Amino acid sequence: MCEADRFARRRVVLDPGAHRPYSQDEWDDALVIVKRGEVDLECRSGGRLRFIAGDMLWLTGMPLRALRNPGPEPAVLLAISRRVRA
Repeated sequence: MCEADRFARRRVVLDPGAHRPYSQDEWDDALVIVKRGEVDLECRSGGRLRFIAGDMLWLTGMPLRALRNPGPEPAVLLAISRRVRA
């Protein structure tokens, strides 16, 4: 198996002002890179943390409610995870 075949890549775009409810399954085992724009991680407690282009995130097991784009341009996230072997 080629090294590149061992990883799955997924691109997620959040339009300006949009939010995406957090789902543990969606982000399980993925390294997430903010490729463009900015994203706020909204905690279940109501607090928020902002990340910008170039930041790397690990969202597995986090107490989050949603991902939000507070900026004026689309936020682009790249999620890279290991492929499951059959």
